[in-house]
Amino acid sequence: MVSATPPNTTGSLNFFVPPKDGARAYQNINATPVTGARERNFTLQAHDVEIKNLRGDEAAATLDTAGYQLFKHPAKHTAFTNDAEIEKEYYPESIELIKRLTGASRVVLFDHTIRRRRPGVVDDSPDRRQPVPQTHIDQTNASSVARVHRHLPAEDVPELLKHRFQIINLWRPILHPALDWPLALCDFRSVDPAKDVLPVALVYPDREGETFGVMYNPKQKWTYFSGVTPEELILIKCFDSLQDGSVALYTPHTGFQDPATPEGAPLRESIELRALVFYD
Repeated sequence: MVSATPPNTTGSLNFFVPPKDGARAYQNINATPVTGARERNFTLQAHDVEIKNLRGDEAAATLDTAGYQLFKHPAKHTAFTNDAEIEKEYYPESIELIKRLTGASRVVLFDHTIRRRRPGVVDDSPDRRQPVPQTHIDQTNASSVARVHRHLPAEDVPELLKHRFQIINLWRPILHPALDWPLALCDFRSVDPAKDVLPVALVYPDREGETFGVMYNPKQKWTYFSGVTPEELILIKCFDSLQDGSVALYTPHTGFQDPATPEGAPLRESIELRALVFYD
């Protein structure tokens, strides 16, 4: 199946366009009933982008160079139908896996999202999440540090923040390969941090989070791995406190409609875990 996929594909990706009045960009986390729309003060603009298939050249992208990396490691938990069971069974094995793949000394998972593409179904609640059709990065510097304070014991935080830490997503297809609406990933080496990203406030009922919106730049190099299977996973870096220019800081990413998707391919289903990753 993978061999029938062309080396590259083209996707229409939706890029962030800042508010024209120069105001701070924001989006309400709660969806509007019926439409599923979320109030925001910015717009999106579609651009057709060549997306390179890294199948057969997987080593070209690592967490430290590109900001993401594909691994093969089947999960013991494969049901993904019950949140309590996911936290009881999938979380512990994933913590140990992330430690082994990264060399981290401590990993704390702070949430997960299951996405099942269902055309015509409104994405208005946690149990009806669809692939995100918008270029973005899950965290900013400020929100990453805030996550440490939010999810770790207060007495641990000062020491943890003295050392390198990251926020990494563990993304995995469920039940079948992700031929439909795969994940596009932008190589950090092609990103201009000063021009390509802008903070977006995520407004919750009781607090604010912050992500990066990603603006279009023709110099960006977008990639994907065709037909990622449930026995595979992609680690996606969303933040790295090591900011001396030696490693990738984050990975712009988005779901996209691949014109090369075989007719009749099952609709994409996937799970992503979000992890605070600490090093001694």
